[in-house]
Amino acid sequence: MNRKLSLSNIALLSVGISSMTCQAQVPAKPNVIYIYADDMGKGMLSAYGQRHFTTPNIDRMVTKGTSFDNAYGCMLSAPARASLLTGYHDCHPDKWVISKGGKFIPATDDLSSIPAMEKEIDAEDILLGKGDYYLPQVFKQAGYVTAEIGKLEWGFTATRKQMKEHGWDYYYGYLDHVRCHGFYPPFLFDNGEIVTIEGNTHKNCGKSIENETETAYLERWNRNGKAVYSQDLFLDKILSFIRANKDKPFFLFHPTQLPHGPVAIPAVHPELANNPELTPIEKEYASMVKLLDDNVGAIMNELRRLGLDKNTILVFAADNGHETYYSQKGRCEKPYRNMQTGTLFDDYTDKYYSDLAGDIFNGNAGMAGLKRSNLDGGVHIPLIFYGEGIIPAGVKSQELVSNYDFLPTIAEMLQVSLPVKKDGISFLPTLVKGEKIPAGRYVVFGSNYGPGILTGEGWKLRYYRAKDVFELYNLKDDPQERHDLSGQYPEKVEKLKKILLKECDENIDNGINKAG
Repeated sequence: MNRKLSLSNIALLSVGISSMTCQAQVPAKPNVIYIYADDMGKGMLSAYGQRHFTTPNIDRMVTKGTSFDNAYGCMLSAPARASLLTGYHDCHPDKWVISKGGKFIPATDDLSSIPAMEKEIDAEDILLGKGDYYLPQVFKQAGYVTAEIGKLEWGFTATRKQMKEHGWDYYYGYLDHVRCHGFYPPFLFDNGEIVTIEGNTHKNCGKSIENETETAYLERWNRNGKAVYSQDLFLDKILSFIRANKDKPFFLFHPTQLPHGPVAIPAVHPELANNPELTPIEKEYASMVKLLDDNVGAIMNELRRLGLDKNTILVFAADNGHETYYSQKGRCEKPYRNMQTGTLFDDYTDKYYSDLAGDIFNGNAGMAGLKRSNLDGGVHIPLIFYGEGIIPAGVKSQELVSNYDFLPTIAEMLQVSLPVKKDGISFLPTLVKGEKIPAGRYVVFGSNYGPGILTGEGWKLRYYRAKDVFELYNLKDDPQERHDLSGQYPEKVEKLKKILLKECDENIDNGINKAG
């Protein structure tokens, strides 16, 4: 099948960016690989300021591709994945169910109870309405082979039935996000089958103790029952899938566990081993980020070896804002506290900032808040597109985009009609032609504190449920959210409140996370 069309025949993919080298041809059906980091803030990438180690492969995506410096996800992994895969934001009560996790951690070695558990989960599931597509179904409408490898789906426990219903031709990995807190699974799901991993014997997948102590350190490095690291399995499956489908268009979604904690890594990365500024657990956490970057490089190399590098779009993003998994007494503690005053952060009168919390990595890149918060540190994410000869190079877009925009963007790129209107919009013209997103654009997101809304002009309204207050910020002037302007601009507050309430289906509490 000829998968090349002249640029003049694909107006949607024409390029008009001055920093872009002119191309004569682009793929009609480019392969798409989406790598979804877990709980990793922008500050963990050297392209965004990380100074304790480098991430050269992801950095190359930034310098040789198009990055969105104003991109938003959700405040937690489960709704973020649901939002990405449905094209809806997470302030609706009726688009998906976030099921409880830990159900697939068996009391014994007998796994025969899993099918019954899956039936219980399926009985409470909410599917999109007839004619409403999940992300893999959009690709399938265009003739793609689809695969998901890694953490798998959005609920804290998903099922094999759901995987097929959502449009995955192949899947491999966990179906229980609580099991994902360990990196040495005794079994995984392989396209409908339950496969055991020889040498991994811990029912909780080898989940480590989180807060650093001498006991925690010894437990992490006790290799008994921890023979095979999950990310190594995933990389092998990813490369195998690419090789098996090199002659047909494919969509590969890799929601990795990395660098979600508790910290677990087979070896400290050589770049970090002798860093005198870092403690052992900080070196281990950074090694998880380094491993993810190495895996991105391995995928790039395989695409190049197979001659697919000019026919594939590689996307790198994260689900939500940063989280610290390297807490130590007197250095960077949980519960999160100001290490100068001892005060616990509440993200209202006392907001989390890396310098105050003792986060040596500045993982949230100087923003306020962390995962679960509607401050920008909880919802602002990296989003990078790379594809030699396909994606404009060296572009850093300031346009406002969200994870729930990706589905409509792909639908426009593949010329797939969406029968049902999504919350997201297509940013394809921005991605390939540098066009401005139409005026009036806003994104919304939920959190443990309440929902928030952000406009393309930089106005942000956040609800803080515990005090029943709304705060207003102008992120272009105040990216750290230090100056509440609600008293100065009451009309702006009321306007954004009205939109936010409508997006929450007229109940502001729909924007309060109840899932974890």
